[in-house]
Amino acid sequence: MIDQLSVAGVPDLGAVSVELLGSHRFEDGEGFPPSYRRLVRRAGFCRLFGLWLVYPPARDGYADGWQHRAAHLTGRFRASYQDGQVEGFDWMVEPDGDWSLAGRLVVFAYSENGDALLWDPSTRRDGELAVWCSTGLNALTFLGASLTDALPRVRELSGPFADDASADLECLAPARTDG
Repeated sequence: MIDQLSVAGVPDLGAVSVELLGSHRFEDGEGFPPSYRRLVRRAGFCRLFGLWLVYPPARDGYADGWQHRAAHLTGRFRASYQDGQVEGFDWMVEPDGDWSLAGRLVVFAYSENGDALLWDPSTRRDGELAVWCSTGLNALTFLGASLTDALPRVRELSGPFADDASADLECLAPARTDG
């Protein structure tokens, strides 16, 4: 399904850290899911369905990569959910999650309206990780056993943004940190 997504623009693959794309390891000792690696190789830094900013591993000198922006957003997500658990806001893990899940999810894409697409690194099957959505960092919805499985739901969640986008994947120029 990744290969069937339409692409607008030319990906800036020179900004992607191919080394980190291949060498990063999650707690289970395995790397990025194959579907994510295909998406990154196809579009680099991109907007998915007109809404979701996908964060690939970035080379030095680029700000919005996996190891920078996605790591920061994962920290914000986990802190928000830790606070919610302390406060007893059980609605934050509804409709499909629980508090232990919230503690292990990892952001890999973020919408321009404050929602997150996340992986559960404890669910690896055939190299793929389950995909979840946190709407406004206040809900946990299961989207699919892999990015490929989740894409129809992600498109549905994107609504008019997907309808108005020039393509399923819009290649973006990554932000530089060194001028």
